[in-house]
Amino acid sequence: MSGNEIIVDTNIILYLLKGSDTLANFLQGKNLHISFITELELIGFRDISSREERAIESLLAECFIVPLNTSIKKEYIQLRRKYSLKLADAIIAATAMAIDLPLFTADKQFGKIKDLSLIQFTG
Repeated sequence: MSGNEIIVDTNIILYLLKGSDTLANFLQGKNLHISFITELELIGFRDISSREERAIESLLAECFIVPLNTSIKKEYIQLRRKYSLKLADAIIAATAMAIDLPLFTADKQFGKIKDLSLIQFTG
């Protein structure tokens, strides 16, 4: 994996969709990876408008969506046993660890995971 690759948390995608120029500039030229769970979280919003759905689908088309695999499952089990993480957050962190990419997030709770390479967005 190159230094231009990063796994992006759901909250970062939401800020980006809301028009954050800071995020757009930071992510410019990077290969974005997302967990399959982020994809599901984004397209599963209740009462999403057609316009919002198209914007999400357009952004997702530019990302590599990482499917669930055995390595992610193993990391997930270890994270759930060691930390108090919600299911989706544990899968996202496990995905980043399994594919050895830094996780870009605004969620401070990921900071407690010692083996996770983290890029914290403070917006």
